[in-house]
Amino acid sequence: MSVPEQRRSVPSRQLGEPGPDPAQLYAILGDALRVPDHGRLAPFRILAIQGDSRVRLGEFFAKRALERDPEAPAAVLEKERGKFSFAPQVLVVIARTAEHPKVPKIEQILSAGCVAFGLLQAAQRHGFGAQWLTGWGAYDEAVAAHLGLGEGESIIGFVHIGTAAMWPPERQRPAIEDHFSVWNG
Repeated sequence: MSVPEQRRSVPSRQLGEPGPDPAQLYAILGDALRVPDHGRLAPFRILAIQGDSRVRLGEFFAKRALERDPEAPAAVLEKERGKFSFAPQVLVVIARTAEHPKVPKIEQILSAGCVAFGLLQAAQRHGFGAQWLTGWGAYDEAVAAHLGLGEGESIIGFVHIGTAAMWPPERQRPAIEDHFSVWNG
């Protein structure tokens, strides 16, 4: 079976060392950037969160979660604090949209989404597990500012990559016949 037929997300808590080395990461990025891109706008960028930066980002998430909900339970704050500490490599996929006469913003966002999915496939093709996560932080203006996003930029997701401690079992997939039809005019 090829990677697309075997592709599955490995929970970020099940991802550990080793992560991709620089050459492997470069190959994963190269694979993932081969996406549909109407107008050749490259409406995306990728921000790497590595090493101690993962802990610092988790600390920011815990602080921000408390700002959002001053009564947040300690367990919730601890979960936020540790959410980036498992996978050795976290890639933030960012959409970079701009007004364009021929390329609507939705196409630009979809192209960035394809990058995130491409990272999942490429990571697995290179022997790593990966998971694409969003959560409240992907849509929070303070998180975006903390990560240095500019005007027209938004977080598509956080792609966690590392060595899988275990591969999840295959799950039931949608039946093709339930989601495919032929239009006959």
